[in-house]
Amino acid sequence: MERVFQLAAERPVVMFSKSSCCMCHTIKTLFSDFGANTTVYELDEISGGREIEQALARHVGADSDFPVVFIGGKLVGGANEIMTLHLKGSLSAMLKRAGALWL
Repeated sequence: MERVFQLAAERPVVMFSKSSCCMCHTIKTLFSDFGANTTVYELDEISGGREIEQALARHVGADSDFPVVFIGGKLVGGANEIMTLHLKGSLSAMLKRAGALWL
């Protein structure tokens, strides 16, 4: 998990994703529509991705809850948490505080 937190701290928004995951695609699109500077790690396409996936599953408590999103170096959660923040109107402010938006 140390590597995950290190990666998450390097960029304003870090998303651990799977290339075939429809919810991952949805959240990537949402961040793109915001114009957010998002770093995406496709775990099924990168070296060591399976180990990161297993570490996230142990930490988050589920092996199928993708994407896993960090904003400002802090674990926010998966698609449900991101969509909840968006619907409450607080996602944009969170992205701004993290330095992911230039607005």
